[in-house]
Amino acid sequence: MKDYYYSQSVEEVLRQLEVSPDTGLSEEEVEQRLTQYGPNKLKSKKQKTLLAMFFEQFKSIMVVILLAAAALSGVIGIMEGEGLVESYVILAILIINAIIGMVQEKKAQSSLDALNQMSSPHSKVLRDGQVMEVTSTDIVPGDIVVLDTGDIIPADLRLIEAVNMKVQESALTGESVPVEKNAQVLDAVELPLGDRDNMAFSTSTVTYGRGKGVVVGTGMGTEVGKIANMLQNTEDTETPMSKRLGQLGKVLGYVALGICVFIFIIGVLYGNDWLHMLMMAVSLAVAAIPEGLQIVSTIVLAIGVQRLVKMNAIVRTLPSVETLGSVTVICSDKTGTLTQNKMTVVEGWTGGNRIDFRNPPLPEELDNDEQTLLQSSLLCTDAHLKSLPDGKYETAGDPTEIAIVNVALGLKIDKNALERRFPRLNEVPFDSERKRMSTINRMEDGTLRLNLKGGLDETLAVTTHILVHGKIRPITEEDRETIRKENQQMAQSALRVLAVAYKDLDTMPADVNAETVEKDLVFVGLLGMIDPARPEVLEAVRICKTAGIRPVMITGDHKVTAVAIADEIGIYNQGDKAVTGTDIEAMDDDTLYRNVEEYSVYARVAPEHKVRIVKAWQSQGDIVAMTGDGVNDAPALKQADIGVSMGIVGTEVAKEASDVILTDDNFATIVSAVEEGRRIYDNILKVIQFLLSANVGEVLLIFIASIVNIGNPLTPILILWINLVTDSLPALALSMDPANKDVMTRQPTDP
Repeated sequence: MKDYYYSQSVEEVLRQLEVSPDTGLSEEEVEQRLTQYGPNKLKSKKQKTLLAMFFEQFKSIMVVILLAAAALSGVIGIMEGEGLVESYVILAILIINAIIGMVQEKKAQSSLDALNQMSSPHSKVLRDGQVMEVTSTDIVPGDIVVLDTGDIIPADLRLIEAVNMKVQESALTGESVPVEKNAQVLDAVELPLGDRDNMAFSTSTVTYGRGKGVVVGTGMGTEVGKIANMLQNTEDTETPMSKRLGQLGKVLGYVALGICVFIFIIGVLYGNDWLHMLMMAVSLAVAAIPEGLQIVSTIVLAIGVQRLVKMNAIVRTLPSVETLGSVTVICSDKTGTLTQNKMTVVEGWTGGNRIDFRNPPLPEELDNDEQTLLQSSLLCTDAHLKSLPDGKYETAGDPTEIAIVNVALGLKIDKNALERRFPRLNEVPFDSERKRMSTINRMEDGTLRLNLKGGLDETLAVTTHILVHGKIRPITEEDRETIRKENQQMAQSALRVLAVAYKDLDTMPADVNAETVEKDLVFVGLLGMIDPARPEVLEAVRICKTAGIRPVMITGDHKVTAVAIADEIGIYNQGDKAVTGTDIEAMDDDTLYRNVEEYSVYARVAPEHKVRIVKAWQSQGDIVAMTGDGVNDAPALKQADIGVSMGIVGTEVAKEASDVILTDDNFATIVSAVEEGRRIYDNILKVIQFLLSANVGEVLLIFIASIVNIGNPLTPILILWINLVTDSLPALALSMDPANKDVMTRQPTDP
């Protein structure tokens, strides 16, 4: 049975883990639990050795036939005194091909190392009544961990105290903004990770406030550990071309064996020496197999990799280049992939006006109300703004506050300059219960002004007046209803809404707190913000659809937000459906596989849901590309036929689990990569057709010669010379052909 710690009270959890919140564990208990649970780190799966990878290259039927041919050629060479030259040549070709295959398979299997590196090297814990720093690997279930702003959370915790605490867990849950935390009991069972507000998860970061939590999971028992386990148990998928080449190899192998046996029997019936006929059969086996194909296709893929680097796509495995061209479904993460992973103010409202910050007015066009809205919200932020030598700016702090700083910068309003004009004298910090923050600033005329921002209901609760067209008047119920409608309209567009208010003070209160200063305020307006879609994504989605590729969104974010973004960029269309992780949890695999094509948006999903979704699409015969940037995306990236991670904002875990890394984090780059993959696929087909036509000629020549009993016209060495030198160079030239004009308007290759 699962331990739903978030649905248990702090007292229950502490009793279950046998620990006091005031003293923590003793050193003896820590030693005991270290022995019981093991160190707080992820277990590594035993990797295949290079030698094992090398010998795996000799499993295909074509290679087995060539090995048999080399052995027979050697035996015959010794018996007839002609030496082992032909055997050496065949073996050399096989070894070269095996080395090439081994290099292709040798991926950087460092996902677990990257996960371990994300853990905090040291953490503050309460032991024997004292707060001490310990190595995070020594943390055990029951430890009381002390958290401050900037700390990396070392294990999964049930919070027992949270003061104005916010945690950035986007890499794990897909949430684009830090999550407010508390220690309250949550009644629901089977809550998604992103809704477990009284839990703090390993590898997340405290961005605001402070807290304390009891460790409920370490190492492989954490949510990150579950992801690591999924990474270990996810099988590598075979590329479409490798499947087709494997089928081709079987056909060629069986045909070659059949003709070899037939020729040998015919020759013996003619009365020829059986050794001579064996040599002829060896020649035919060598002639039937296109030895140059592996080398030429490897060179083609390697050149494709270089071309893709110039398009901002780093391909980590050669076969992935070809797989890109066969993609039929792109499962895209939302945050940081389809969106900019940057909260941005897009709408504003004051008592008299709506403001569209997507197409902002000029600074001189702002009226009094709009200036007050920006000024009050900007003075009431703790985000930092730093000027860089190149004239640009660097921001740091809460993403919501950074969004306000950035929109002001776009209107030529510098936060630092504004604070120099109106210095902050005092403040009432943000509180998760009040959901408000306020500052007291000295204005230029020497008066004091309280500036406040926060949730709408919480702000309206302390508001008695409203600013409309530069004039202050008492707020009416009609005003409140209008404000709520504007707020609802923004919320329906998946915007995160902040309310802004202010009031002028006569003097500084002796005791500045929420009760003394946050009352009788003037309501100014609303700011609506969102993590917006990348501008180039709309065109990329349109091209995907033209090319017969179905783009779908898989995200840990809320359903309303996900559908709004998907609708804006063209992924979500009329008649499409959206489904949540809770819904997926309630479905068995058969139901999900049967209905998967109905859904364009999968919201609030956990890592294991993403893997199930990818498998469901694959069950329909689709070639699936999965894009993502977080730890939570890694298992699905590995499960997909081709995993695509983000190079700038992507975690190391996601990069190591992927096949392709986008250095510009641009979804549109995938479209360019698909086009290059299709060009390469077309050209490899030309190469195969050319090489096989040459091989068919050789086979027919030997076959006809044996039928009419005129001896062997081609020795194995001559055939190898033809296949590797005279055929390979023209084949290489064919592989350089430019893409056909219809390459992105036709349907993907049928898997």
